[in-house]
Amino acid sequence: MDSENVPPLDDENVPPPFVVGIAYNLKKGISSDCEDLEAEYDSYDTIDAISKVFAAENMKVVPLEADGDFIERLKASGVDIVFNIAEGIHGRGRESQVPAILNFLGIPFSGSDETTLGLSLDKALTKRYLSTFRIETPPYQIVRSPDFKLDTSLTFPLIIKPNAEGSGKGISDLAVVDNEEQLSELINKNFKLYGQPMLIEKYIKGREFTVGILGNGKDMTVFEPMEICYLQHEREHQIYSYKVKTNYQKYVSYNCPSNLDTATSEKMKSIAAQIYEALECQDMSRIDFRLSEDGTVYFIEINPLPGLAPNYSDYPMLAGFCGMSYGKLILSILNNALKRYGIHCGHRESRGLNG
Repeated sequence: MDSENVPPLDDENVPPPFVVGIAYNLKKGISSDCEDLEAEYDSYDTIDAISKVFAAENMKVVPLEADGDFIERLKASGVDIVFNIAEGIHGRGRESQVPAILNFLGIPFSGSDETTLGLSLDKALTKRYLSTFRIETPPYQIVRSPDFKLDTSLTFPLIIKPNAEGSGKGISDLAVVDNEEQLSELINKNFKLYGQPMLIEKYIKGREFTVGILGNGKDMTVFEPMEICYLQHEREHQIYSYKVKTNYQKYVSYNCPSNLDTATSEKMKSIAAQIYEALECQDMSRIDFRLSEDGTVYFIEINPLPGLAPNYSDYPMLAGFCGMSYGKLILSILNNALKRYGIHCGHRESRGLNG
């Protein structure tokens, strides 16, 4: 091409690049008695992988770490939309912090809003709300101090989890208990480490699955259930704990599509879609289930802000098993958000934004 016919970069007839901010919280390697303190946060590799997907589509990428300077950094960024993967910093409503700020400032963003994220991180509230939709979930009790009395309707074995954590955080090898002594010891330990209410839940012996959902309304895609198949027979290695997730190659294999019978698979996908819509999720979510030995599908929890670490996180892994590349998944999340906001980028030479 003749260089004389190429307009200069500052030519007013050349549209500026589409600007995507990436809001995130970064692992800092902080030393703590909690080995999983930063389990929910992302690494540089994840931020870099997402950035490369957008950069390959001729977008300008602005990193926006969700720390104390986030608001100032955001205001100066000039972003058209924020791709949100930030987990927030403190409190059970921490996942709501960045979406609430973005909504307050009128800045479009991907993913669910602050109300959905605030509700979904609280496991007990989510279970209580979804029970009104007749969603089957294991019996449970929320305890707010180490001084508690076990509900007489709950029978051992029981599994103990911090009520407002994700990424397997607070779920140890010893999370399943068989008697009052073990229960009391673990509850006391967890209160000291995590300083928040604990969820006591009936342990469902059976198979474990996760279902990914992408999109909204008529454009919603429910991926095939992915089974987490445990490679070791000891019970402590048959729960999707932080240790198992971190060392997944040693402890689990993944089967997607699973070998579920068609009726059970379709039922699980239907329940996942019902949960997604009941909680008013947007753009993406991952929903966990246990299938009991008698064939009952139990909802365990939902993550409307699923991890996106390539070659590690469950959500991109199950999408990959279903034929969707990492790059296509990231662009599809963004495209679904753009469509919600009615943002049209037809003038931009981007395959991701134009379909």
